[in-house]
Amino acid sequence: MGKIIAIANQKGGVGKTTTAVNLAASLAAAERETLLIDIDPQSNATSGVGFDSRALDRTAYEVIFGSIAADDAIQKTSMPYLSLLPSHINMVGLEVELVSEPEREKRLRNALAPVKKRYEYVIIDCPPSLSLITLNALTAADSVLIPVQCEYYALEGLGQLLNTITMVKKSFNPSLDIEGVLMTMFDSRLRLSNQIVDEVKKYFGEKVFSIIVSRNVRLSEAPSFGKPILLYDAVSSGSKNYMDLANEILRNNARSHASQRSAASA
Repeated sequence: MGKIIAIANQKGGVGKTTTAVNLAASLAAAERETLLIDIDPQSNATSGVGFDSRALDRTAYEVIFGSIAADDAIQKTSMPYLSLLPSHINMVGLEVELVSEPEREKRLRNALAPVKKRYEYVIIDCPPSLSLITLNALTAADSVLIPVQCEYYALEGLGQLLNTITMVKKSFNPSLDIEGVLMTMFDSRLRLSNQIVDEVKKYFGEKVFSIIVSRNVRLSEAPSFGKPILLYDAVSSGSKNYMDLANEILRNNARSHASQRSAASA
């Protein structure tokens, strides 16, 4: 049964899509069957793995709306073990169309139920807002990964996100957990970057990943070529950062599964 991780932060420009694309690609490179889901109307994760959303007529929009099954919209990417459920600009109007629908927050979870077992990991790239679309992702997810940029006002708005996570746990998804907080855009030359890391660690404690994603030009260039950093420049620091993040997540989940099995047999 696949683990669903939503990449969420309503603050824009924190490396959310970069993290979704490159974490998914890195998990796939580790030979874990991975599904990347793009539910951001901007469709940047879709183009980031080489697809033109304008040329697609079967996307997450149709899946969440309920007109087609997820299986009919999932695309194989150029990477073995990596599949994509693409987004489309039509997602902009989805909230209005669903507003009066029953169980509108559970549309994505229900749609993924038939395919979830085929993947070890499902990574969802959320829009930069706490909208009904993001609420669908949090209701479907097992955990949330929160990217936080190493810049001034890094913690701004995070309280609202944490309140939303608490609300989702209470009302729709009691098992939702925080996978971890990922520091992004780190510049070792700046004292501010180190101060922000220390501040976030005080706030989130052990939930902060040990891996920190540094500022990297190659990481910024890769999306314009429609490639994850692994395929664009496998030896760059950005590629290493995201492979290390994938390995940290794999280790954390292996330990979690081992402790659950131990508790069950006790």
